[in-house]
Amino acid sequence: MRKSNAAIKRCKTMSTLQKILGGKWKLEILYYIGVEDVHRFGALRRHLVEITESSLTKQLRELEADGFLHRHDFHEVPPHVEYTLTELGESFLSVLHYMKAWGEKNL
Repeated sequence: MRKSNAAIKRCKTMSTLQKILGGKWKLEILYYIGVEDVHRFGALRRHLVEITESSLTKQLRELEADGFLHRHDFHEVPPHVEYTLTELGESFLSVLHYMKAWGEKNL
């Protein structure tokens, strides 16, 4: 049976979102930074108990590169770095709130 062109065509928007937010921890990282007001690396590690330091670093760098996070380095010893949402990240908060409410109702 032959598929129609409409059935084969991918939604580029959803594909792009999946690439950006598809990391195992990215949604939780955005949630803790944007909703729970957790901004420091160590505090994020404590909230995401199972994540390794290297995975957290990688996910934070990717979210920063994709424009969701801003990294502020205070240039202190010991290192003091904080993460905040960018305007793009802030605009995603309503989606996170909706996903959380949906999950609480349906999962």
